[in-house]
Amino acid sequence: MKQRIILILIIISTLLLCSCQSKQKPVNLNYEIDMKIKELLDQMTLEEKAGQMTQVTIDALTIGKNPKESDEPPMLDTNILKIAFERYHIGSVLNTANNRARERKEWNRLIGEIQEFAIQNSRLRIPVLYGLDMIHGASYVAGATLFPQQIGMAATWNPVLIERAGEITAYESRAVGCPWTFSPVLDLGIDPRWPRHWETFGEDPLLVSEMGKALIQGLQGRDNLLSDKNRIAVCLKHYLGYSQPVSGKDRTPALIPMNVLREYHLPAFKKAIETGAMSVMVNSGEINGMPVHASRFLLNDLLKGELGFSGLVVSDWGDIEYLQTRHKIAANQKEAVRIAVNAGIDMSMVPYNFDFAGYVVELVNEGAILMSRIDDAVSRILKVKFLLGLFETPMTFQEDYPEFASENFAADARRTALESITLLKNQGNILPLPKDAKILISGPAANNMRPLLGGWSYSWQGNLVNEFTKAYSTIYESLKDLSDNPERITLFEGVNYEDTEDFRAENVMDLKQFSVKARQADYIILCLGENTYTEFQGNDTNLELSANQQDLVKAASATGKPVILVLVQGRPRLINNIEPFTKTIVNAYLPGNYGGEALARILYGDANPSGKLPYTYPRFAYSLEPYYHKHTEDQTITEAPVESGFLPQYPFGFGLSYSNFEYSGLALDKTDYKSGENLKVSVQIQNKSGKAGMEVVQVFISDSIASNTPPVKRLRAFSKVMLQSGETQTLKFEIPVTDLAFVNHNNETLLEKGYFRLMVNKLSLSFIVNEDKIITVK
Repeated sequence: MKQRIILILIIISTLLLCSCQSKQKPVNLNYEIDMKIKELLDQMTLEEKAGQMTQVTIDALTIGKNPKESDEPPMLDTNILKIAFERYHIGSVLNTANNRARERKEWNRLIGEIQEFAIQNSRLRIPVLYGLDMIHGASYVAGATLFPQQIGMAATWNPVLIERAGEITAYESRAVGCPWTFSPVLDLGIDPRWPRHWETFGEDPLLVSEMGKALIQGLQGRDNLLSDKNRIAVCLKHYLGYSQPVSGKDRTPALIPMNVLREYHLPAFKKAIETGAMSVMVNSGEINGMPVHASRFLLNDLLKGELGFSGLVVSDWGDIEYLQTRHKIAANQKEAVRIAVNAGIDMSMVPYNFDFAGYVVELVNEGAILMSRIDDAVSRILKVKFLLGLFETPMTFQEDYPEFASENFAADARRTALESITLLKNQGNILPLPKDAKILISGPAANNMRPLLGGWSYSWQGNLVNEFTKAYSTIYESLKDLSDNPERITLFEGVNYEDTEDFRAENVMDLKQFSVKARQADYIILCLGENTYTEFQGNDTNLELSANQQDLVKAASATGKPVILVLVQGRPRLINNIEPFTKTIVNAYLPGNYGGEALARILYGDANPSGKLPYTYPRFAYSLEPYYHKHTEDQTITEAPVESGFLPQYPFGFGLSYSNFEYSGLALDKTDYKSGENLKVSVQIQNKSGKAGMEVVQVFISDSIASNTPPVKRLRAFSKVMLQSGETQTLKFEIPVTDLAFVNHNNETLLEKGYFRLMVNKLSLSFIVNEDKIITVK
């Protein structure tokens, strides 16, 4: 209470200061903010400006053995705070102490004390911008409502659910005083080797764009009124091309032609900026030999210039320092700062020291960085702070958020988990299972919450999940809860994960004992996949499931009992060798705290699966192409084995249902089009089964001939619909003809006349575009 009273007094004095600074009455919000920024900049010293551009982790501000480690419970070090805010005028703080989730009360204390000290010791009373990786909910807050990871969100193909997830995340983030999240990830999930594949919305630019837009609308509000105490600012990650490194390993070099960057990687960022995103985080790697943190073209010319981005650009963790230590393009740290700031970085996520601020001051005084570049960077930072209302309300408190972790919020998370789960195989209609069935459930994810959540859950690597999830049900516990005869559900893991940060570490139990128990069951459910990881700690050398888990599948199959494979995984692990041993395969992705419940409901038939793959599920390690590959990759070479062509385990957009849907009546309003027109598409879909279900209607278009080799097809529209038994609906889509343009080798967005093919399910139609048009010239 004392802390809150002090902050209220600080707010009043800050408002009086802002009032005194105002010379004229603003005519709108943007004008008002621009005037405030200008007035503030005019009063700021170079040192104060450099401080605003500096971001440090909270561990660097606490009492502890070193800047990377805090004592428990974490307490702020007054002496360090004086250095940070009185000498260096630090503008932003991030992260959680000791890399672990905190209770709301503790977050209120820590962030509140930082804001209080920063404002009281700032000559101009500038608040701190505090940021956290609230990735799939307020994931660093104990007790928060956590959703499926982004790859699971994408598998719902339901933007309405994703917008709601954003609203809840923003509400629960504000409850702890955090107004800024480093989310969403808008990288394409184009390479399953990449260890952050599960953090994406999948491989398709349209799906990523629409899901990203929905999440942003939830987090920031459709009107982008960020000062609303129920909203937070987003930070788009990781601009640009981060997800397609040559090696598949995190933070390693990418070789991506500029026209490919523009056509495939850029659209989601463009859409997000149009939606109102006000901060962007930069790719930690390099593209075509240039670290993105050093690329003036990508950061200044393309992002801030061509896309008109007016928000702040923040580095990723330590990435300016890495220009010297990893990328080797700077001789020392000072030179690294010069390169990055001149390229367009506005804020440095340092994160363990204050050296960046000192280097900025020196470089400006030496003429190596222009003051105009500093003013531009600081203006962008202040703009976000003003938009968030931090000058008026620097802190929000938990008692003003009574719906935190409410049952209503939990219901939304449950529904999202349900709609994400994807049925890939159901031979003989094994599913749904009878509720009195005798079941053996096995595998490392059977009775373990950790693999259900993934990384960025209560800690960076997700290794603390089980400590924070005792109130939630595992898959095994959920099956027992729903069974008519819980005693007939037997758990014998066979293989389990070690509870360490090494996601590969496993223990093998007695498989002979497993086989004995398996023969006594009616069905065997194997919950396999991966333990938690993220970033470079998830780099791997093999895409297959572990040998231990494959042996478990073979042992189960040898009993002759039906094997139901449940995949709990971040990236699609290869299952080609074990798929024949299974009757049913369910892909659960990383479904969150309610994933166990959702899986049990689907396995028993209380819910009808409606998830669809947001990526191409590969069959072979040497064939990892996305669905929009080229025709030469789609054809087998004469006399070559069939594996030389495109032969995924399951195609992009695939997913089965307990219902049976029939498509008919695909139609276009006409057969030839010009560039300014829209394709008006209609198609009928009927539920031919006796069970209500949801279906995702996907519209693909193929360009028959183009001056650049065209992809086999591209997703151009989609919609998820609910159909009752026997119900028929007519769906209508409008697709701008300009969406059919491609980016050529001159980086022109070009629409070419010719024949195109429209495809919905197994139906198709041809149409003509009858004019050439250059839409943009770069």
